[in-house]
Amino acid sequence: MSAALQVHTIVSLPFQENTYVVWRADRRDALVVDPGLEPDVILAFLEERSLDVAAILDTHGHADHIAGNEALKQRHPKAPLIIGADDVALLGDPVLNMSAAFGFSIVSPPADQLVGENDVLELADIRLEVLEIPGHSPGHVVFLVREKPFVVFGGDVLFRGSIGRTDFPGGSFERLEAGIRTKLYTLPDDSIIYPGHGPATTVGQEKRTNPFVPEQ
Repeated sequence: MSAALQVHTIVSLPFQENTYVVWRADRRDALVVDPGLEPDVILAFLEERSLDVAAILDTHGHADHIAGNEALKQRHPKAPLIIGADDVALLGDPVLNMSAAFGFSIVSPPADQLVGENDVLELADIRLEVLEIPGHSPGHVVFLVREKPFVVFGGDVLFRGSIGRTDFPGGSFERLEAGIRTKLYTLPDDSIIYPGHGPATTVGQEKRTNPFVPEQ
């Protein structure tokens, strides 16, 4: 039986974006989900815990979730950079990844692996299922770990009491709502959602209280 899953949150300024470092308690290889605009903090934590990066996972290609890709790849060049196939264009385009709109230019290294619906990743003794939930971005994916309880690294899909913005290029409230209802609200109520911004929540809490996607 695998050791307990460890999840450490690093909040990057100025967008209060959550980066997650994920590893097994008995191992030294880790996953980094959505490295943000303060990669030095991420790298310092990894060094402090003597963790090696097994993979870099991007839920989507917006600047605040990919800004640390380059620094992580420079320090851990063997770690594959993984993103949803329909968001890969955002990595290298400051207009598409929204950094240009905020007055700076983020260009990520290219992806090493593209994923889509129902793909399965086996990394650092962690099995992650890929679910496509577009609407905040064209190719947004979430990573589901089916343990007790289930864990979802959800990016900017579903927040505590809110949802991801749908007014960016390629956005769609209808697609986002449909993905939340069919792929997240169908998970057990105690499933933990680690979102791209703000505190963790559960599927059950959002079904009961989320004003944007209320339970039907």
